[in-house]
Amino acid sequence: MKESVLKERLDLLEGELATLTDKLDEVDDIKKAVADIKNEAKAFKLFLSRVHPEFKKQFPEIIKKLRG
Repeated sequence: MKESVLKERLDLLEGELATLTDKLDEVDDIKKAVADIKNEAKAFKLFLSRVHPEFKKQFPEIIKKLRG
């Protein structure tokens, strides 16, 4: 009887570990996507600063309005 209970618990723990691993993989994929978006935003900001020099002065004000 004890063996069956232990086997059941072990199976349950293995299932939970598999679920956690899957979720960790999903979180890792999301982190990579966010890092890519962050790099693209930096590149876009740099491009706008070069093409429109006034953007460099206006950008902090725009961010302040978006956050506030």
